[in-house]
Amino acid sequence: MNGLINYVSCGVLWLGLVVKAPDLLRHRRDPYLRAICAVLGLAGLCFLLGAPPTVGAVNRLSGVPNLAAPLTYAAITGYCAASQLLVVHWRGGPRVRRTARRWTLAYAVVLVGIAVTFALGDAPVERRTDLDTYYATTPFLAQMIVLYLVAHLTAATVTTVSALRWARRVRGGLRAALTLIGAGSLCGAGYSVAKLVAVGARWSGRDWSALGTTLSPAAAGLGALLTVVGVLVPLVAPRATEWRRARRTYARLAPLERALDDLLTRRALRLPRPRFASPTTRLMWRQTSIHNALSHLDAYFDREVYDRTRADVLAATGEPEPAEAAAWAAVITAAVRHEAAGRGQYAPPDGTGRLRDRVPGPAVLGRIADVLAGAAPVPAGPSAAAVPSGTTKAGAA
Repeated sequence: MNGLINYVSCGVLWLGLVVKAPDLLRHRRDPYLRAICAVLGLAGLCFLLGAPPTVGAVNRLSGVPNLAAPLTYAAITGYCAASQLLVVHWRGGPRVRRTARRWTLAYAVVLVGIAVTFALGDAPVERRTDLDTYYATTPFLAQMIVLYLVAHLTAATVTTVSALRWARRVRGGLRAALTLIGAGSLCGAGYSVAKLVAVGARWSGRDWSALGTTLSPAAAGLGALLTVVGVLVPLVAPRATEWRRARRTYARLAPLERALDDLLTRRALRLPRPRFASPTTRLMWRQTSIHNALSHLDAYFDREVYDRTRADVLAATGEPEPAEAAAWAAVITAAVRHEAAGRGQYAPPDGTGRLRDRVPGPAVLGRIADVLAGAAPVPAGPSAAAVPSGTTKAGAA
């Protein structure tokens, strides 16, 4: 075996650790983050130490046959302890610290037991993939094998039950994360069960070592993948939601940008379109282009058109937001036509002023785009002609 599953699983888990590391650096005293990072780091270490090439390298460099076995079992035990601490901090409550200390002490005892039983046992023949079944009847080594498997099965079972039970009480990204972690822990339990069944078969004189050499690594690898995805979901979900909103807003503002396209091109007011950019960056680019055009058109904005259109729509609908959007759409459309025709700047009569103090915000821009796209109906009235009924091409007469 080349250990590909082990190394891939280790890489996936440590990738999750790299993603969570910045949060840990910012919140070093957060026990929940420490537990998550410990779970990811130790789980990856388990796969790394358990890979047959790594096993051979450790045994060869140390000069002790099968020394990689207790080291791997110790890493698995540490992972079990970290999993239990994660569950304890998930649950919370007044006795979190006491419960965490008890689990830590319990798995510290398991670590000592692994070290002692390996030292007392005799394992002269190197076994890189089937040590569990090969030495299942050897005194002390058999106890070491059962000890780490039972400890791992206990941790995986508790984590599975706790995560899936909690998942039923929450919604959204947290529920998906807990479900994935619970499924990953269940696969981890399958690893221990397969190993224990193979060891039990060896005790009865049967050779079911394939369970430990094929099924167990596959279950452990799948469990690692599900676990790391579950840990990353709470981090990725908000970003995905933000990008989905940015894509929708970007598409919504398209009619407004098209109405300003001729002006943006003629006056070189638009920055180069970003390539391979996130939806948030593309949205910022479109909003910046629109604001650049509106700033240039500021001198052409007619306050009378704005006030008249707003009053007409407000009287017809009784809703101030659609009235404001319709008024801005009328003002922008008129300003684009005047600027494209080469007419002079708007000269406000006495007692009035331009709209310099009225800059549309992001939400208003979206409603203006809806008016320009015809998605927001405008009632007929004296100023209806000033408001486009559909998408307008800049510079149209």
